[in-house]
Amino acid sequence: MESIYHRLGEQNLSVMVDNFYHYVMEDDTINHLFTTDMELVKKKQILFLTGFLGGPSIYVAEYGPPRMKLRHMPHIITEKSARSWLKNIRKAIWKLNIDESLKIEIFNRFPRTAAHMVNS
Repeated sequence: MESIYHRLGEQNLSVMVDNFYHYVMEDDTINHLFTTDMELVKKKQILFLTGFLGGPSIYVAEYGPPRMKLRHMPHIITEKSARSWLKNIRKAIWKLNIDESLKIEIFNRFPRTAAHMVNS
């Protein structure tokens, strides 16, 4: 079976990330966590998600192993933050013009990762 990344496609991934950060920046629960250059944040997110969803490991090639928990340690991430993150990624996924079953499959990749990021 083709990977989620290949079924989603580069263009939809880019739209999803743009939508996601639009929602994040409107969300006072977590928008304070994003204070650096948002274009760089989006670029890194696209690179990471490409590999995370079964595409090429371009994030690793450019930045090394993701070590997501370690990279997020400087930020206070609560269970509430993780829930907000998931709410926003869900909205971004559901805004895409793709099959409902693919939306569900994509979203289901995130809850465990979001819970893993909780550090406070």
